Amino acid sequence: MTTPPVVTASKEGIANPAPLGLCAFGTTTVLLNLHNAGLFEMNTMILAMGIFYGGIAQVIAGIIEAKKNNTFGLTAFTSYGLFWLSLVALIVMPKMGWMTAPSENAMVAYLAVWGVFTLLLFFGTLKLNRALQFVFATLTILFFLLALGDYTGNTALKHFTGIEGIVCGASAIYTGVAGLLNEMYGRTVLPIGSV
Repeated sequence: MTTPPVVTASKEGIANPAPLGLCAFGTTTVLLNLHNAGLFEMNTMILAMGIFYGGIAQVIAGIIEAKKNNTFGLTAFTSYGLFWLSLVALIVMPKMGWMTAPSENAMVAYLAVWGVFTLLLFFGTLKLNRALQFVFATLTILFFLLALGDYTGNTALKHFTGIEGIVCGASAIYTGVAGLLNEMYGRTVLPIGSV
């Protein structure tokens, strides 16, 4: 019978929230982009993930990052958590009759602004690790492809964008799980490419 690994508390007395935030972002991104790739319709599963895991869990991770004095983690996790909540609101509010649905031009602007924001955060990852650089680089590309897809209405481009989004989300899941396992085992189980 093997004994499970002993996990020691962090020196700050606060758990590392990055694996939660990255896995929440990654799984929600993969599921939305399976839809974008044309595998299934927009449905309540995606919206629920956007509210609870992609949205609320990332905001919680960001708040914990603030307690750890990590401004980058605070900014990234709370911003993308609120992105997911705002995206769900953009989809649900018109269906409830609260507001009119955003026009295609409005969605292009929304996605492009998030692309610019993500590009700016990408420069912060240059001080972190290769895995996070890949997550933010592919996320920047994803936002601009989504904006271009809405601008052109090109279905093939939207399906390709879904595939790129699956890669982005999967890389975030990998990075989150790597952080979790590397911390638990006290060694590199999954490499993240330190800078």
